[in-house]
Amino acid sequence: MSRRAEQNLSSEESRTAASLIVEQLARRRMTRQHLAELAKLSLSTLEKTLSGRRPFTIATMVRLEEALGVSLRAKNSAPASDIIAGLAPDGLGSYSRPAVMWMEGDYLTLRPSFSEPKAIYAYLTQIRWDATASSLIFNESERVDSEYTQGGVVSAPHQSGHIYLVTNKHGQYRLVIVARPTIKGEMHGILATLQVGRGSQLTPVATPIVLVPAKAVSSLTFGLVKSGHDCYVAYRGFLKRTVDEPFALFVTGQ
Repeated sequence: MSRRAEQNLSSEESRTAASLIVEQLARRRMTRQHLAELAKLSLSTLEKTLSGRRPFTIATMVRLEEALGVSLRAKNSAPASDIIAGLAPDGLGSYSRPAVMWMEGDYLTLRPSFSEPKAIYAYLTQIRWDATASSLIFNESERVDSEYTQGGVVSAPHQSGHIYLVTNKHGQYRLVIVARPTIKGEMHGILATLQVGRGSQLTPVATPIVLVPAKAVSSLTFGLVKSGHDCYVAYRGFLKRTVDEPFALFVTGQ
């Protein structure tokens, strides 16, 4: 590990970061144990840094930022001179906060199950503005497989007319591309990720996905939704529309 990675943040920087982390935990209803696991830190290390008994190192801060998908320091990957409050970086589409406020909120997120044919996997995605990063960010919750909970940044370039939810953890990417919302606020598209196989084997996979405003759904059910469940027909209808309209195309070349 480089000396810079082992460098401690100042007392003021550590206090600010600890406050932001505690706020993030409260917003997401996430336990400290879960965050420690996502960041690949010991719970003891996390507890000591949050309580002020130990300063944050740059290496620890980078792990926590990647786990939460937000910037916890005054400086992030872009030079401070390039950051304009209320305006996303060029790499995310240079959108202003007023232009994307409609996107902020909670979304019922649906995709086909990877493990059980015809079943639907449902969880919650929260999109909100992060003042430190000066962009929209997203975070998932209510996942049965909580160890695979994702978070990251939201890109909304004007040219493509699509919205991108991007996760980058240690160079490993996971991408959601959805169309602009329908009149009911639904955002349909494609999820490209890695499917867990036997042992540590990972296989690239692409599947339809839809984000539905949670406030527009009368009865929310999360987890694995199978045929016969009260929500199954409605959930299947959302996903079927993704391919039927079509908001997304799947080309096999065969």
